[in-house]
Amino acid sequence: MILEIILGITTITFGYTSFNLFKKVERLEDWVEEYSQRVIDANTTLQELDSGGKFESDDEIGVVFDGIKRTINDLTNINNKDI
Repeated sequence: MILEIILGITTITFGYTSFNLFKKVERLEDWVEEYSQRVIDANTTLQELDSGGKFESDDEIGVVFDGIKRTINDLTNINNKDI
């Protein structure tokens, strides 16, 4: 009798924790997919903005632009490795 109660409580506890962790993982996966899409969109926008190479050629703006471009490319490469 006591063993059945302990097993029942353990089963309910494991069931609840498994369900809770499943919900958290699903939420995290959705966030990662949304973030990956934002990085892809930012990369596309950045390429459209500098289609003529005007930002890269300017000294002051070019340094900041190159930094942003490198960061987005790094995030894009990380995203492509996961796929």
